[in-house]
Parts: sequence; structure tokens; C-alpha cells
Amino acid sequence: MDKKYELVKGTSIDYKNRTLYRIKALKDFGEVRKGDLGGYVESEKNLGQKYNCWVSGNALVYGNARVYDNAEVYGNAIVYGNATIYDNAEVYDNARVFNDAEVYDTALIYDNAEVYGNARIFSNAEVYGSAWVYDNALVYDNAGVYGNAEVYDKAEVYGSARVYDSAEIIHNARIKSSSDYLVFKNTWSSGRNFTYTKSNKMWKVGCFYGTGEELVAKAYKDSKESGDKYKLYVDLVNSL
Repeated sequence: MDKKYELVKGTSIDYKNRTLYRIKALKDFGEVRKGDLGGYVESEKNLGQKYNCWVSGNALVYGNARVYDNAEVYGNAIVYGNATIYDNAEVYDNARVFNDAEVYDTALIYDNAEVYGNARIFSNAEVYGSAWVYDNALVYDNAGVYGNAEVYDKAEVYGSARVYDSAEIIHNARIKSSSDYLVFKNTWSSGRNFTYTKSNKMWKVGCFYGTGEELVAKAYKDSKESGDKYKLYVDLVNSL
């Protein structure tokens, strides 16, 4: 095989009991020029020798993770485990992609976002800010997940939806537009946000996940004030 890069054995680093090697371009391809130094990989299995895929900056790719096709990993991003980044996807800044997660098509993962588990991010989707997408969640089309939002279990975010702030989209929720969920704030005790998802009519409040009726019943067990407050929100949603 006509290799496009090599491992520079003299510029290795130790990272979590692994030896990672800086890469060096052996020829021009894409925006990379012969002699350019890239980021760090554990072995050649982490980065394809074909097409324009590249790892640059201080980015790390190790374990069984793979970057191929025209995908790019750069900045201070870290990709590891069995994660795969391919097609024209990009992972950069301080983002983390790991476990068995996949990022492909023209999807972007950046800032301090984390994608892991069996999550799939594809099409033109973006995950950024301090957002987490994990378990078997899917984010695709032109959707964006950002802020401190979390999308997990078997939830899907797609279409032109924007999921942000501290929204928690979980279980089997389907978010096609930003009107498919509501985030409220508990101003009377904990100060935390809580989320209602319209597709399955479920509420996520701290460790609680269930119907509005179940939420109100649980809240009344805590205190009358809590029950009255949550009932107001549940009644509001039911009236929409």
C-alpha cells in the first residue's frame, strides 16, 4: 500500500498506560502537505491510509477506535474505545467520542461535548457545548444538541430540532422540532431544570421518570408545596 503517513517513533507520548505516536504525512493529500506533523495515534489501525482522513493538533486516537474516509479529528479531541469517525465527519476542540459510538456523514462534534455508548450522530447533525449523547441515542438530519443537554437511552433527535440548556431527552422520546419538548425550572426548592417530552408524554425530574400523574403523586409525598407546584406544570402542559 502506498502510505500517506507514518508513525514517528521518536515523538511518542504515554497516555493512560498506552504509547501513542505522532504521525507525519508522507505525501500531499487534502489540505495536508508532505512533512506535516499530525496528532497522536496508538497504531496505524486507528487512522486510514486512504483518502483524506487525518488526525491533527493535539488530538488522540487509540484503542480500537478508527478514523477513515475523509473524517478529521483535531484540536484536543480524543477518540477511543471502539468508536468510529468516518465519511466527512469532524471531531474537534475538547470533544470526546468513545465506547462504540459512531459519527459519520457530515456530522460535527466539538466544544466539550461527549458522545459514547452506542450513540450514532450522522447526517448534518451537531453536538457541542457540554452536551452528552449516549446509550443508543440517535441525532441526525439537521438537528443540534448543545448547552448542558443530555440525550440518551433510545431517544432520537432529528429534523431541525435544537435540544439545549439542561434538557434531558431519554427513553423512547422523539424530538423532530424544538417544540417537541419543554424545559421548566424548579424555583421553589432544588433549582434544577426538568423536562417534558411530548412524543411519549413523559417527565424527567432528577432521578424520576414517568407520567404527569405519577410525578404529581410522588411530589405530594415529598410535600404539599412540591405537589401543588408540579401539578401546576402538569396541568399547564395538559392544557396545551
